[in-house]
Amino acid sequence: MHSCCARKIILWSLCLIFSLSYSMLVCASTPPKHLCRQDQRDALWEFKSEFHLRNMAANEKTQTWKNNSDCCSWDGITCDPKTGKVVELNLWSGSLNGPLRSSSGLFKLQYLQSLNLNSNNLAGTLPDSIGDLKYLKELSLSGCNLFGNLPSSLGNLSHLTLLDLDGNGFTGELPDSLGNLKQLTKLLLPSSKLSGKFPQVLLNLTELTAINLVSNQLEGTLPSNMSSLSKLEYFDVGSNSFSGFVPSSLITIPSLVHLSLERNHFNRLLEIGNISSPSKLKTLSLGGNRLSGPIPGFISKLVELSSLDLSFWDTLRGTVDFSVFLHLKSLMVLDISTLNTRSIVDMSLFSRFESLSLLSLSRNTVKFSSTLRIASPIGSLALASCNISEFPKFLQTQTSLVSLDISQNQIKGRVPAWLWRLPGLTYVDFYRNSFTGFDGPPDVLRRNEIEMLDISSNAFHGPFPLLPKSTTFLAASDNQFSGQIPTTICEMVSLEALVLSNNNFTGSIPRCFKNLNTKLSLLHLRNNSLSGNFPEESVSVGLVSLDVGRNKLSGELPKSLMNCARLEFLNVEGNMFNGTFPYWLRSLPDLQVLVLRSNKFHGPLLYSPPPRGSLISFPKLRIFDISRNILSGVLPVDYFSGWSTMSSGVYTPDNKQNRFIGITFNYRKAVVLATKGTEREFLGTSFSIYKIIDLSGNRFQGDIPKSISLLKELIVLNMSNNAFTGTIPPFLSNLTNLQSLDLSKNRLSSKIPPELGKLTFLAWMNFSYNKLEGPIPQGTQIQSQDSSSFLQNPGLCGPPLQKTCSGGGEEEDTRKQDHQEDEENDQVLSWIAAAIGFVPGVLCGLAIGHVLISYRQDWFKRIFQLT
Repeated sequence: MHSCCARKIILWSLCLIFSLSYSMLVCASTPPKHLCRQDQRDALWEFKSEFHLRNMAANEKTQTWKNNSDCCSWDGITCDPKTGKVVELNLWSGSLNGPLRSSSGLFKLQYLQSLNLNSNNLAGTLPDSIGDLKYLKELSLSGCNLFGNLPSSLGNLSHLTLLDLDGNGFTGELPDSLGNLKQLTKLLLPSSKLSGKFPQVLLNLTELTAINLVSNQLEGTLPSNMSSLSKLEYFDVGSNSFSGFVPSSLITIPSLVHLSLERNHFNRLLEIGNISSPSKLKTLSLGGNRLSGPIPGFISKLVELSSLDLSFWDTLRGTVDFSVFLHLKSLMVLDISTLNTRSIVDMSLFSRFESLSLLSLSRNTVKFSSTLRIASPIGSLALASCNISEFPKFLQTQTSLVSLDISQNQIKGRVPAWLWRLPGLTYVDFYRNSFTGFDGPPDVLRRNEIEMLDISSNAFHGPFPLLPKSTTFLAASDNQFSGQIPTTICEMVSLEALVLSNNNFTGSIPRCFKNLNTKLSLLHLRNNSLSGNFPEESVSVGLVSLDVGRNKLSGELPKSLMNCARLEFLNVEGNMFNGTFPYWLRSLPDLQVLVLRSNKFHGPLLYSPPPRGSLISFPKLRIFDISRNILSGVLPVDYFSGWSTMSSGVYTPDNKQNRFIGITFNYRKAVVLATKGTEREFLGTSFSIYKIIDLSGNRFQGDIPKSISLLKELIVLNMSNNAFTGTIPPFLSNLTNLQSLDLSKNRLSSKIPPELGKLTFLAWMNFSYNKLEGPIPQGTQIQSQDSSSFLQNPGLCGPPLQKTCSGGGEEEDTRKQDHQEDEENDQVLSWIAAAIGFVPGVLCGLAIGHVLISYRQDWFKRIFQLT
């Protein structure tokens, strides 16, 4: 019995082994079956081939794609496990470079449900073909450099729940077809250039939970019936141009958690009565609008608020009941700066909060006692322009403090040493106070990790403070520091911005600046007493803005500036730099401001003789000031060709301000410009819209180059105090934006072109001290000028000069022309008369001569016969 069972067990075991072996052999001999369908793989491969990759990183998703492998196993691809259809394509940050064509293989993936191409360079328009992907539920194309209008075909994506087109350059209005997206829950279209009004069709999308349209160009009013969006949790339309009232139906949506309407033009907030259900609102941002009147009391009922921004609310110099904020126990962020109120903000109010981490009270009047204690762990405190005259001692216990702004107050004396013992302090702004020094040992600041320090516009003097190596931004302008620039600055290897302008520093520019060669982008040493050469090695290749104007520097400009490919602003005015014009600056592609005025540069502006390709072209230049040098020669006819910004009106904003958690790093670029006959200093960004050429005070000769007529955006043109000859060219009338024209103190001759009177913006002009003649054109902009604009031109006549033109104006010209024609006619008649009398006179003379000759021959014969 047992032996029978044993035989059966052995038999079954052998059968099982045989079956398993056979199965393995079958599997080994059968080629693997790909899940991916052939048409799907072809479409993906076609899509990949449409782009060239910007880099070949090892983790590049499409680098793993192989045409002979299962596309469902490729990185970024997800397939339906049953059908093999591609349902998800995720190439986020995939380094794709090239436009998305309407015939792209992408649109052959008809079964896609999720498409994510975020952070690729798809520069171009979004084709209508996007509407062919009718099964899409999620579409993410943020940061793809797309532009143009949004295609109306987006309305065909009826299954869409997420539309994320953040950070592109779309223009035009939001298409009404978006109203077809009934399943849409998130509409994310921030940071574009969309215009028009808020689309009413969005109110039909009752599934929406998030709308983000921040930083566009939308305008008009918000709909009054916003309550139809009953599931809305997030609504942000900040940084647009919306106006009118803030609809109460929006604020009272029960599900709303985040509401931001900041930086618009809203001028009215309706008072809200009893809120029927407890509000879930945690963020309410209304700052930067035109809201006025009392701060509404309903805010005290928003007890879940953690962030509240009412900055720039205009109370019309009324009073504020600050107790309205006491009910908001969960507040972490409170910005009530610039309330325009006569009420004084008592800092003791905030001793009752426990979680406050950011508090901005700037541009209000603030008071606090020396015994004040605030329990909240404040991380950022802004008290700029608060009429404070003493250092806030309550900060001693604020060990969580990271950012402190007490700029533009009246605080005197020395900065207390205990401030630098706050362990997290990183950003400090003392701009425009009356501080004189720092308490504690010389290295007191080195005990902290200060990254940004602004002590400009104070009365600091004595030894320059030793700063930690972590310092990234340092502004110490407009103080009384003296001696040499300390070389300890070179130990701050992370330094990106250094502003020491308007002090009393002497000596040379430290050669050790070469230690900052990779990161330093802003170097302003303006208006000190620095001398010597500018060392080549002191130039940081990362410079964006360099100002060493109004010092005593000499020698040639360092040619290492050619390596500063990002340089936009260069000002060396008021020094003793010499050498020829630095033509090599043309290699800087982003240069916008070039000021070389009041130095000793000499010679022509071009090589002599100019080699091939030597044309100086500054495509982005908008201020070119080389006045008061010793430059000479003739300007070539095409000298100003290729100066695109002055020709086309392309505006490059000058917005190099750096913000850190409520603090602005205060540095102000400065340029002295001659406009309308006077010199004045332009600060900050006040000169950013100017397009200026100033060649005055040199020794240029020859004609005014015709290529100037291409610079149609030019606002100021100053060519005075040179030796230009020839006539004032009529083509200057092409400069239709010109406001100031100075051609005085040259050798220009002939008449003033009447065409200049057509320049409607030309408010000031000067033609004095030339060799001009003829009547001053009448009835134009020219006649509005003072007589001093025409002095010392002996041949000029007519108003506003007191010298009259005989016959007056154009009539005198006509009379002179007629008289000249009469004289010419008389001369012609005289020549005709002479011609008429010439022929018979000649004949008569010949006859008389013949008679005399015959008579003389007869006389000689008679004499001969007599002899």
